[in-house]
Amino acid sequence: MAGKGKDELFFCGNCGYESKKWMGQCPSCKAWGAFSEAPVMRTVSVKGRSGNVISGVRGLEMIRPVPIKDISASEEERIPTGFDEFSRVLGGGIVPGSLVLIGGDPGIGKSTLLLQTAANVAGGITGEQDTAFAENKGAAGEGGRQVIYISGEESLKQIKLRADRIGDISDNLRFVSETNIDKIIALLEKERPELCIIDSIQTMYTEDAQSVPGSITQVRECAQRMMMCAKSLGIATFLVGHVTKEGTVAGPRVLEHIVDTVIYFESGEQFGYRILRSAKNRFGSTNEVGVFEMSEEGLKAVKNPSEYLLEGRPVNATGAVVTCLMEGSRALLLEVQGLVSESQYNLARRQANGMDYNRLSMLMAVLSRRAGLDLNALDAYVNIAGGMKVTQPSVDLAVIAALISAAKNLVIPGDTVIFGEVGLSGEVRAVPQAAERVKEAAKLGFKRVIMPQINVHGLKKGRVQGFDMESLGVEVVGVRFISELFGIL
Repeated sequence: MAGKGKDELFFCGNCGYESKKWMGQCPSCKAWGAFSEAPVMRTVSVKGRSGNVISGVRGLEMIRPVPIKDISASEEERIPTGFDEFSRVLGGGIVPGSLVLIGGDPGIGKSTLLLQTAANVAGGITGEQDTAFAENKGAAGEGGRQVIYISGEESLKQIKLRADRIGDISDNLRFVSETNIDKIIALLEKERPELCIIDSIQTMYTEDAQSVPGSITQVRECAQRMMMCAKSLGIATFLVGHVTKEGTVAGPRVLEHIVDTVIYFESGEQFGYRILRSAKNRFGSTNEVGVFEMSEEGLKAVKNPSEYLLEGRPVNATGAVVTCLMEGSRALLLEVQGLVSESQYNLARRQANGMDYNRLSMLMAVLSRRAGLDLNALDAYVNIAGGMKVTQPSVDLAVIAALISAAKNLVIPGDTVIFGEVGLSGEVRAVPQAAERVKEAAKLGFKRVIMPQINVHGLKKGRVQGFDMESLGVEVVGVRFISELFGIL
């Protein structure tokens, strides 16, 4: 029987497609110039008695299929992270044996977040960490779990300097500076921790793959081995991944398919907060977001993102409207700003910051055609304050209200929230989870909500269990067409 042999293949750095020859365009993902040559380990096929080709090595145990009734499965107890925001994004906590990939720009706080999470898990802290970690000294070591933090980018002294800013850390959390993935797996098999953090996967290597660390072959092979280790030993594992200039995780796209959860750490640098967003999650929703603020003691969770996003908004200013959008099960209030001015050129300018430019152009066309407000000769600017990027159509009505306010010089009262989807006929369509949006507005002291009329009927008829508009003290105004906004505003 033949053994293992080495071969040269070309890999697409975007999707991981393999080819025996170099190609300018990937036939799978259609990316240009993404192919690079790398060695690959392969197992030579052998022939059985019948002449059929059999791949693999003799002596392996026979794989036996199992009927579904013989598989015992129960909801595993999740490991709390110590951050309610982080646990929400993960789907309720860390699942034992799961493999989580977290990516983000350099310096955004990936290592800090995972170090604080590791300290919370090791110290047995299950509640929200809304103060400095040093205030939880008494909890360290009581009911904590074994955690190993493996860094391939920093020495132990560098980790110590970073950890000193966080506070006291339990002895249950231990640190290793190593880049050989085979040595790391041997360590995990011996120690059997409940949580392992690899920082970062691009610095790891295996001697079986003849290429430099960070290459496509090394990243894929190391991630595959960590996946097998996490599943077989039941160790929850976090992998830190570098990102490209486009904001996606560096390396082959197959890396995102291997892991159970993909999380991106986004930054609103000019606003001083961090947003944790899930792009893939086998154990929860991908619509949940977590909001954090960087401080001297590390990252702190923002308990009320709506209040945080509305800080500093102008009072009695034209073109300013508060709207509400849903991120998973959470309602977020934010401000939409509109500005209309005379154009200095023959072609009017349109600019959208935080929303889709094509969506803005469509809403302005609907506003001109269906409501009689001609803005074709004027420059129009729309900004989503707070650095948020909005893709939901539920902010359409707020954008139109902001443009009407700016064009007509009308001041929309500061205690008003507007949301709703707008169609091409000028109709205001229903949005999901309207009751949660109204509750969030009432919680922050808003007294008036302008929303689709069809949602108002649903709330008044009691279709939402446990919802009572009278007890909230909020005036709800229904809108059928955008032309009705002129009279309401």
